[in-house]
Amino acid sequence: MVDYLHCQTDIEIPAGKKVAAGLPVHNSRCADLFLEKRMMKKKRKWIIPMIAAVLLVSTFLIYAEQYYHADAAAEKALTSDGLVQITQTDYGWFFDGPSETDALVFYPGGKVEETSYAPLLRRLAQGGMDVCLVKMPFRLAVFGRNKADGVMKKHSYAHWYIGGHSLGGVMASGYASAHPDQLDGVILFAAYSIQELSEDMNTILLYGSEDTVLNMKDYTDNRKNVPDDAAEHVIQGGNHAQFGSYGAQKGDGKAAISPEEQVEETVSVIRETITNDVRK
Repeated sequence: MVDYLHCQTDIEIPAGKKVAAGLPVHNSRCADLFLEKRMMKKKRKWIIPMIAAVLLVSTFLIYAEQYYHADAAAEKALTSDGLVQITQTDYGWFFDGPSETDALVFYPGGKVEETSYAPLLRRLAQGGMDVCLVKMPFRLAVFGRNKADGVMKKHSYAHWYIGGHSLGGVMASGYASAHPDQLDGVILFAAYSIQELSEDMNTILLYGSEDTVLNMKDYTDNRKNVPDDAAEHVIQGGNHAQFGSYGAQKGDGKAAISPEEQVEETVSVIRETITNDVRK
């Protein structure tokens, strides 16, 4: 057996690489052992980060797949009728109602199946605002903040609005802040804007009185980012989850009104605010 610890002389490695003096080389076998050890060290340098990366990605994918699913009411609301045609598109879903002028790009809440918002968006379309519901990567709008770009290129409307629920609303407001010339307004459902919006932006803020998911401190602290004349409406008895139709949400308060009542009040406030908007 080669005495690996006592190899002390220089040696020319067959591959043409020289091992410095004092390193463990004694004969060809010793050189082989030296190279093997050096290669193992190099392998360990990238094996550990690779394992960590695989574990990180796997953990994220498991997290992303644990989301709120659309319930039976949402699935039923996806059916077209004589007033609203609902079609699946490459960006998500299109709710085509009687409007020829107004449309909303809607970003869903984080980890919520996008079709959960069908009851709300169907009523908006019936009331005169067509809706483009955007499906987000991993159901997280942080990975698709600029998806509104592609959506608006596919349709022609005189007045575009953008909005969203919860995390979707935060990302929608970020898009609005960066693209004020492309939009007439922003509609935030249980959400707030972390970036300053143009004073010319017609902004509507809606949340339920029983919402205990929305961080009210963050909401209040970021109130400065929306126009002074923003329309703010609290739905008495409403909560966080009932803007969608996906069942109870962890950490949310118990609603004192039905999902249908919350949707009807929401739609009424939006239509009244937009109809009376002198900026249009």
